[in-house]
Amino acid sequence: MTASTDTTHNTAPASSLTQEERERIASMSYEEARDQLIQAVQALEAGGLNLDQSMRQWELGEALAKRAQTLLDQVRAKLDAAQAQQQTSADTAGTQSNLE
Repeated sequence: MTASTDTTHNTAPASSLTQEERERIASMSYEEARDQLIQAVQALEAGGLNLDQSMRQWELGEALAKRAQTLLDQVRAKLDAAQAQQQTSADTAGTQSNLE
């Protein structure tokens, strides 16, 4: 049995987004990504786009949604950490261990 050198299943799908566009999206704030995502969705919903334009709007929307979700996940992690810290402080408030 020979090892397969077929790598088609390991490569990322082709994207119409340029590296510059991906970098721009990666640096967007949540609000910017959300607003651009809304515009991409509206363009798709409005119709009238050819297949290539529709695919580009879809890819743009996917990248923007991923950016927005990443930012929301980061905020959630910070909130969870702050709540855990607050709970730890509350658990020891007024106890002898708090005075040591």
